[in-house]
Amino acid sequence: MKDLLQIRGLCPEQINAVLDRADEYFSLVTAGKKPFPKLKDRSVITLFYENSTRTRTSFESAAKYLGAEVVNISVGASSVQKGESLKDTALTLDAMYPDVIVMRHAQSGAPHRLAGWVRAHVINGGDGLHAHPTQALLDMFTARRHLGTLAGRRAAIVGDIRHSRVARSNIYAMSLLGMQVRLFGPKTLLPEGLEAMPCTVCSSMEEALEGCDVVMALRIQLERMKGGLFPSAGEYNRYFGLNKKVMELAAPGAVIMHPGPVNRGVELSHDVLDTDICLKDEQVTGGLCVRMALLDMLINKEL
Repeated sequence: MKDLLQIRGLCPEQINAVLDRADEYFSLVTAGKKPFPKLKDRSVITLFYENSTRTRTSFESAAKYLGAEVVNISVGASSVQKGESLKDTALTLDAMYPDVIVMRHAQSGAPHRLAGWVRAHVINGGDGLHAHPTQALLDMFTARRHLGTLAGRRAAIVGDIRHSRVARSNIYAMSLLGMQVRLFGPKTLLPEGLEAMPCTVCSSMEEALEGCDVVMALRIQLERMKGGLFPSAGEYNRYFGLNKKVMELAAPGAVIMHPGPVNRGVELSHDVLDTDICLKDEQVTGGLCVRMALLDMLINKEL
């Protein structure tokens, strides 16, 4: 396996292998044992054409914890601003012989094209509305830590599914691991083609959350909207936001997940946001460990 570009195409054994390795790193990192020189003399480039806090920082931290050299390409200060094409940027980076390039891009499919031009392993850090595979893996890691086996569990994904590459990747990851996936959101924020995906579209919050073990709230992606897709933040919270009362519909012990950043009081109300049932911060730690596992296993050809 040279690249990680999407969840589709992976098998459950590959996913669980990554989660198992991430479990090992989670135990070490949370015990304060770092760094680990497994990737000494290796190099990782982060190439982000879109803003990011969690994904970019955790990849850079993961590489440094493993002893790799990290080069951060700031697209705003690069030759891209002079009109350099993606292909020429790829060929330039390839000539530096990096081991891994982590890429985020606003255009769906851009990391796939990059992977065809470079010798390095390419990891998709999010492309357009298409995929965010490492987010799905860290979400599975976090859910598995709390629920144990995921097979037979129920999950609900609520919110702006239309603009969410996270939702698309999670639908496939959850399904591969044997989870039942339900979707709910404003009709204007549901994309076409959901009938071809392994999920069920629900018509009410009650239908979506009943008996669910994991409830994932999605961020309202205002930067990708042209406006008019929902009336107001307050009204969205009233009908599609998660709060303590709504969570009573879910199974006992159900947890809330959110890929971040959170619009406080919109997707999640304050009575659940900073409580033990909301795992948004643990997802960040899980993201670090999953990305350590991926860098380790791709470079050392264990996937």
